[in-house]
Amino acid sequence: MANVAVFNMEGKEVGALELNDAVFGVEVNEHLVHLAVVAQLANKRQGTQKAKTRAEVSGGGRKPWRQKGTGHARQGSTRAPQWTGGGVVFAPTPRDYSIRLNKKEKRAALKSALTSRVQENKFIVVDELKFDEIKTKNFKAVMDNLKVSKALVVLTDNDQNTVLSARNLAEVKTAFVGNINVYDILKYNTVVATKAAVANIEEVYA
Repeated sequence: MANVAVFNMEGKEVGALELNDAVFGVEVNEHLVHLAVVAQLANKRQGTQKAKTRAEVSGGGRKPWRQKGTGHARQGSTRAPQWTGGGVVFAPTPRDYSIRLNKKEKRAALKSALTSRVQENKFIVVDELKFDEIKTKNFKAVMDNLKVSKALVVLTDNDQNTVLSARNLAEVKTAFVGNINVYDILKYNTVVATKAAVANIEEVYA
């Protein structure tokens, strides 16, 4: 089992924690991780784009001029794509971009992402994150103590002081154990989790 140091909010090492290999020590499956990221980004797309083809644009029922003898090129409708106000040739239509992964694939991808962060020494455990007031400066000081800039902070419960203190930091995102995902784990340089959050992750995903 992998061992990681446990730090306090001052950035001092206060102990060690043994991680469960069933979650943090699996064989990294890069293909599944890639599929999970593609699926998540695809599922964010609304797919509501729409433009009209020549069949849907109003007007243009009659031939603008006779076929021969005018000196113009022959035209059948003023709503053909080459005309101003005409239809779009290959117009986009509403569609569903969503990609589905089954539960086992999602769990395996998440475990792979967490394992890769542990292997790269980018998984930091803190004994707790507690703030007496909502203050961004205080949260920033904790991140500086841990020598972390761009981080995903994983919490167990909705501690408003912690969540709201971190909200105004552009490169920090807070997430609860039930909401963590592969894309965020890879997007942020470091994963910072409380001891309680690590125990909860092991309980849910082991």
